[in-house]
Amino acid sequence: MTDRTLILASASPRRREILENLGYAVRTGAVPIDETPLAAEAAEPYVLRMAQQKNRAALAVHGDSLPLLSADTTVALDGRILGKPESADHARSMLRALSGRSHQVLTAVCVHYQGREHSIVQSSDVRFKALSDSEIERYIAGGEPMDKAGAYGIQGAGGIFVSHLAGSFTGVMGLPVYETVRLLQHCGAAVPPFA
Repeated sequence: MTDRTLILASASPRRREILENLGYAVRTGAVPIDETPLAAEAAEPYVLRMAQQKNRAALAVHGDSLPLLSADTTVALDGRILGKPESADHARSMLRALSGRSHQVLTAVCVHYQGREHSIVQSSDVRFKALSDSEIERYIAGGEPMDKAGAYGIQGAGGIFVSHLAGSFTGVMGLPVYETVRLLQHCGAAVPPFA
């Protein structure tokens, strides 16, 4: 175990990879929670609530002898939350709605360590090029959209749809590096030596 060992309350391979690239030894400790948005809940409070609930549920299981990090990402279009698609038709509908338009990707990060909890929401503006029906169909056939908020992954084939990004590339992937390291610092956890 290194002094940069942490528990990631997420099953996301992308979040794990980002943390490992920063030099962390990552233990996964995801705990299922109800991710249903509340009635009329806006995207920012929703994503923050999810990250905090994931953290607190994992804390009850794992304790806080190691830094415990949780995150949640959602896509918002015209203030409407676009979660993970439930079917190919749902993915198709989302991608058509995003086509040629800008949307927001919000990622909330929550860190708990030695009695301290800090959270932040990072927001990025993403613009899609206009998508043809055949592009949408081929993308869905590849399977990538099915486990991604907003039905796309910027780090994969879905990145070819992104014509403009203002914000954090890693935030759109699911874990904004700058904000995450700052939260770990605020909680007194070890950070990369160059941070």
